[in-house]
Amino acid sequence: MLCWGNASFGQLGLGGIDEEIVVEPRRCHFFFNKVVRDVGCGSRHTVFVLDDGTVYTCGCNDLGQLGHDKGRKKPGKVCMTVQNIKSLSAVQIVQVACGHMHSVSLSRESNIFVWGDNRFGQLGLGCENKKETTPRHLKSLSGIPFHQIAAGGAHSFALTPSGAVFGWGRNKFGQLGLNDELDRFCPCLLKSLRSQKIVHICCGEDHTAALTKEGGVFTFGAGGYGQLGHNSTNHEINPRKVFELMGNIVTQIACGRQHTLAFVPSSGRIYSFGLGGNGQLGTGSTCNRKSPFTVKGNWISHSDYSQHPDSIDGYYCVKKIFSGGDQSFAHYFHVQNCLPPDDFRKCSHSRHIWTINEELIQRWQNVSPGRLPVDIVNEIDKVFSSAACINGSFLSTSNDDHYRTSARFSGIDMNAARLLFHKLLDSAQPQTVQQVAASLEKNFIPKLPSSPPDIEALRLYLTLPECPLMTDPNNFSSLAIPFGTAIINLDKAPLKVLENWWSALEKPEFMRLVQLFKNVVLHLLKLGKIGIPHSEARAFNTCLNTTLKVLESLHRVNERSGQIIPYDKFYIHEIQDFIEIRNDYMNWIQQRALGMDVNQGLLEVRLGFCFNLVFPAIFMQPKLA
Repeated sequence: MLCWGNASFGQLGLGGIDEEIVVEPRRCHFFFNKVVRDVGCGSRHTVFVLDDGTVYTCGCNDLGQLGHDKGRKKPGKVCMTVQNIKSLSAVQIVQVACGHMHSVSLSRESNIFVWGDNRFGQLGLGCENKKETTPRHLKSLSGIPFHQIAAGGAHSFALTPSGAVFGWGRNKFGQLGLNDELDRFCPCLLKSLRSQKIVHICCGEDHTAALTKEGGVFTFGAGGYGQLGHNSTNHEINPRKVFELMGNIVTQIACGRQHTLAFVPSSGRIYSFGLGGNGQLGTGSTCNRKSPFTVKGNWISHSDYSQHPDSIDGYYCVKKIFSGGDQSFAHYFHVQNCLPPDDFRKCSHSRHIWTINEELIQRWQNVSPGRLPVDIVNEIDKVFSSAACINGSFLSTSNDDHYRTSARFSGIDMNAARLLFHKLLDSAQPQTVQQVAASLEKNFIPKLPSSPPDIEALRLYLTLPECPLMTDPNNFSSLAIPFGTAIINLDKAPLKVLENWWSALEKPEFMRLVQLFKNVVLHLLKLGKIGIPHSEARAFNTCLNTTLKVLESLHRVNERSGQIIPYDKFYIHEIQDFIEIRNDYMNWIQQRALGMDVNQGLLEVRLGFCFNLVFPAIFMQPKLA
């Protein structure tokens, strides 16, 4: 481990050294023969997590932040007493981010929980000047799949797998990147970054840095010390690309309080910019830097090491960089175990939310026949109860197409959705199928909102119809019809987006969707033919009307798109077996004349369907010669 920066409280872990400032990277001998998994930096203390799960701390201990009885200048092992946050004890947390006085966490189901100070809206709960002493679910982002969370001094971010960035909290210097300096008490989308393929976010006290899929870096917020890297000390209220790093592919970024680090694997070098008064830039001086400057050290790239393993003594091959407060760290490989450095553009499995993929399906199918283990049952339930997990599944990864997600493009690989759903359910144990159906029925579909918070929360409306459970007539009442209700209940704006996505479907995909709801109509008409109890007539009419409205919407999309499928594919040929159109029409006229509502509107539903959909389909067919 290499360290540099402020050492006045022992936060570098170098022991009782004479200097209070270390201006260039220095080896921390304490970590020889130890494997460091992660490093967390506070303003005046540091926490190290080793690969075996043990925790060491050093630095200031004025508030007991070290877990020891006094401060330490050399890392000391923390005797861990598990202090579970009770309200999160049943939640599997995969990421935690800490600001100056607030915390943000992300669960496997992609739920975000927040607690702490909220004076600037950094909790995103919509209320002002209030602290939260227990974790609160950030419900305004429900249904959106998240890739990463980040926290700054008093601002917060959440990033989706497709590069959508949501920010909230303090914005005095433009650190939210929203083209103004107004604090936000609710999450706001950074529209300017949506097309930039953002894959990682990190925050300083009042500035923010974002890493792109291609290895570019955007910064915004406070720039008074040059921490934005734009060769100026101006603040930036909009994300601005660090052009001084162009030509280099950056794979890691890290923000300290008022400085920024960037790692370029092709050269093995670390670049730094911003405040340098405590040596945190590692340049050998205490000068500030307004542009990226190489951190001092004998750096070597992993590729150079691989080609010349016998001539690299005294060189460092970086594994991962860390920064926080006024201190910086670089974890490097020893010669004998040198591996490629970490790439922040890829999220490790342990930090991922659940998504339906080959690995997850294989794990569920590898259990022995018979009763499913409780942990597998719970996992299936949580995945199929979470709209966010379904929305984060089946992304179109070819050419990174899912980064193009917009009101016109869903970012979904429909073929992958169909294949994975069938792979999961076709050979699944009966208990698995039953659990998936129960979770969809009880916890998933009934909770779908009419106004989702973002277009990425609409993907499920495309993928769920590909699930074999939806096309099973036994599930029409419990799944397909409630799902149709959720579609019809969508507000105008999200429904328009969904219709745009429908119009982009391939012909077989669109036909399967139409056929699903045609089959539901037939199913209902068969029930009606058998006879519906008077007490259930209204509910029956509502279900039939809902299904017909979905078909009407699909029909409208089909016509606007120049007929994805032929017009007559909407015609239900079997309808004459269930509806006597002439008698219904005559009865309807009589009822209207007498002001009656016989069968609670059933005839109007049937006639509306016939006149609006079936009859035009018949009349529009080409006439025989």
